[in-house]
Amino acid sequence: MGTVFLVHDQSRDPSAHSPFALKVVEKSSLHTKLDADRRARWEVSVLTRLRNSSHPFLPSLLGSFETQELLCWAIPFCPGGDLNALRYRQSDHVFSPPVIRFYLAEIVCALEHLHSLGIVYRDLKPENILIQQSGHVTLTDFDLSRSLSPSSVKTLMMSSSSEPETDPPRKHRRNISRVIPMMASEKRKGLKKAKSARVSPISRRRQSFANGERSNSFVGTEEYVSPEVIRGDGHEFAVDWWALGVLSYEMLYGTTPFRGKNRKETFWKVLMKPPEFIGKPSPLKDLIGKLLEKEPTRRLGYRKGACEIKEHEFFRGLRWDLLTEVLRPPFLPSRDDRDLTEELKKGGIDIRDYFQKLKMPPSPSWSPSMEERRRNASLTEF
Repeated sequence: MGTVFLVHDQSRDPSAHSPFALKVVEKSSLHTKLDADRRARWEVSVLTRLRNSSHPFLPSLLGSFETQELLCWAIPFCPGGDLNALRYRQSDHVFSPPVIRFYLAEIVCALEHLHSLGIVYRDLKPENILIQQSGHVTLTDFDLSRSLSPSSVKTLMMSSSSEPETDPPRKHRRNISRVIPMMASEKRKGLKKAKSARVSPISRRRQSFANGERSNSFVGTEEYVSPEVIRGDGHEFAVDWWALGVLSYEMLYGTTPFRGKNRKETFWKVLMKPPEFIGKPSPLKDLIGKLLEKEPTRRLGYRKGACEIKEHEFFRGLRWDLLTEVLRPPFLPSRDDRDLTEELKKGGIDIRDYFQKLKMPPSPSWSPSMEERRRNASLTEF
């Protein structure tokens, strides 16, 4: 959706000891045709709400501004990278159950806070879970999130005594072979992770971010997308608990549970295939299985929200109120940021020039036929 710059305030922080992340969306970019401008403004509005109700595992908006060409907003810099990169740094590319327990607990708390505000996240995946300097996590990228009505929040988080709903009608089922265009994700150097293609947030009906108890938008990341999103039945907070199950599985086994050779096969597995578990049963595997329940009304977390998940055996004995007090998380980013500081102090760039250079065509190697081609070709062909 945009470009993230690592920046510092030259007037207040000339030594660049406290850098922050500046996310920039170019208004004239081709991406605007894919609703990037609308999504960017929505993300800023979500971050503004989070600033007014701060949470240790969610980002705070440091500020935002807009010019004729650019829309920008700043959030704290997380030097530990994302959870996907951290997993790949492990010797066998997986986390141990105690480490999974720590990270899942903080993610559950973050999702619980979002849901209490009536926000369904809809894009939980390792790349969107960043590691702060303290070693604790923070979620990022809220452009695909959605606001649900207060009545929906109350129904989902308070009605623990009600019976689960009956299965949704199948007449609205969508053919998964009808592919919706994807937005290409940036390549990560040194990572061999399977494609994690984001699905464009194209609505099946007119989009509204403020009203309605269910969303019918087809959004998410294909290996993390829930069955109800694929079916087009409408979805609620339970999509985040499904994604938490996929994330837990990937942290345990190093791969997502429903990955196929292509999108169609992946979606078929999401709809029809149960997750495969290796080895003896364990509380973690039981938690994953209950989160990956195909029918959302039977999924763990549907009836009582995060409270239901916190009560699971996998988290037995965990002091939820003391998570922020943990001084030695599983991974602590290095505090030796001299190289980073020196790079920032070398001199800044003009962000407008940066985007202008991106638009410039690469200089082709000259050949006798090039002049003739230049006479007849449009600029866009280069």
